[in-house]
Amino acid sequence: MRRLISACGALALVLVFAAVVAAQNTGQIIGEVKNLEGKPYPDVSIEIKNPDTGKVVTTKTDKQGRFTQVGLPAGLYEIRLTNEKDKLDFKVQFRVVSGQDNAFSLNFKELKGQMGPSAEEVKKKEEEEKKFANMKQHFDAGLAALNDSANLRPQLKSAPPDQKSGIQEKLNADYQTAITELSQAEQGAKDPRTHATVLSNLGQAYEFAGRFDEGATTFQKAVELTPTAAFYDHLSLNLANVAANSTDPKVAEAKLADASAACNKVAELDPTAAGRCWKNMGIVLSNKGRLKEAIVPLQKATQADPRDPQAWYLLGGAYSAAIETKQQGDKIIYTIPPGTTEAYQKVIDLAPTSPLAAQAKDVLAGLAAMSGGEETAIGKKPKKK
Repeated sequence: MRRLISACGALALVLVFAAVVAAQNTGQIIGEVKNLEGKPYPDVSIEIKNPDTGKVVTTKTDKQGRFTQVGLPAGLYEIRLTNEKDKLDFKVQFRVVSGQDNAFSLNFKELKGQMGPSAEEVKKKEEEEKKFANMKQHFDAGLAALNDSANLRPQLKSAPPDQKSGIQEKLNADYQTAITELSQAEQGAKDPRTHATVLSNLGQAYEFAGRFDEGATTFQKAVELTPTAAFYDHLSLNLANVAANSTDPKVAEAKLADASAACNKVAELDPTAAGRCWKNMGIVLSNKGRLKEAIVPLQKATQADPRDPQAWYLLGGAYSAAIETKQQGDKIIYTIPPGTTEAYQKVIDLAPTSPLAAQAKDVLAGLAAMSGGEETAIGKKPKKK
């Protein structure tokens, strides 16, 4: 019996020794995984593969992003981390040293800059580049149509009457091409500055085509993205045209107020351009016969740029349209608005040899003749001046 007990005890010692030797030949991984924000990354599946034997053991990170795997023979392992929800699939090699805790730490926030773009990011970038190329193709086609129209407009002015209709047809085709192509480009323009550039050209296409409502809407979008004096200038011009073409007094009044507000923005952003903005408003209204409404913008134009003879001449014309008459006995008395003669005199002073100055002198002579009134009684003739 004693001999048997001794034999059993010896066997137990051998088994304990074998376990100690096995433990000394294996190691364990104490791991920690953090996500792209540098926070603990839970529910990441961990596959630890021995490339020599092909054996794979699996585990998963806990709520703190940690995992432990024991009993790994010493050697170089391939560790694969996956998370279906985040479409994570990442592999890394890791060496296990026997007889110790092997600390495994992986922080995707730190790795992001070193790893380069993911397949998803590469695909997204390629799609964006493709969209940009498509946008640019439409933009270039629209710009080409606008440039062609810019060459045709001077031809339209100087062409013989029998050629004007043909040139106008080409212009209309250019405008429509520009609108179609730039509208397509606008859909693909994501960068705010690029988007605003596309919108400004589209707004001009609408403007040239006489579609001022759409031009005003487009330039309004442009100034919201990039508030420049040039964009506000065009916004004002389109709004003034909408007002001038409107048969509804309330609509006209509201659009003129908006056009004036746009010119005020021009004055804030580029004071040197303010005179042109106000003058363009006055020209639009004058061309539509709304001369009394043109007085205020033309007054502001001459205040912003007092050395512009054209603005003074237009102001004189707007004042002249406001001349009132009344019957006084046998005479018609003319009430000439203050500033009328001064406006025409400014033209002469600023550009004495210009055609505008010659016309201003003729108008002043007529105003002088009107100042004494006009005889209306039968048999009487107006006094010679």
